[in-house]
Amino acid sequence: MDAVTPKHPEAADQHSHLVRPQDMEWQTTRFPGCEAKTLLFDRRTGLMTALMRFAPGSVLPDHEHVGIEQSWVIEGALVDKEGPAKGIACKAGEFIWREAGSRHAAWCPDGALILAIFQVPNKFFEADGRVVDAAGHDWDETWGHTGAQQARSA
Repeated sequence: MDAVTPKHPEAADQHSHLVRPQDMEWQTTRFPGCEAKTLLFDRRTGLMTALMRFAPGSVLPDHEHVGIEQSWVIEGALVDKEGPAKGIACKAGEFIWREAGSRHAAWCPDGALILAIFQVPNKFFEADGRVVDAAGHDWDETWGHTGAQQARSA
């Protein structure tokens, strides 16, 4: 596991890893108005913790949480734009988690700053029928090997 952006995070016996988000640059994503600072990323399993910043009106399009997703909204609000929980809003200071297999589109009407934790990268459903990860890579080819996906298939 690693914190992707810092070159030399402080570590104690390689068991504790100090990450300083204030020293990291915001990384643009393929979703307009969405930026991220990856605090932890396990390239083998897909486990990820990220600080995410959304501009007002930003939309995270149709996606499925393959494993449990957890979000703590620090500023703004995260609103279900589409899906079974349409209209539910998680506001600043609130926490929301979603079960594996949940699917929705989300938006941040006034912008947001969110700490997000994913067990496995989300599946995004493209208009042309492709299923990709947040980077736009084929989901099955990139993440089909993960334990969470295998457990769901069993």
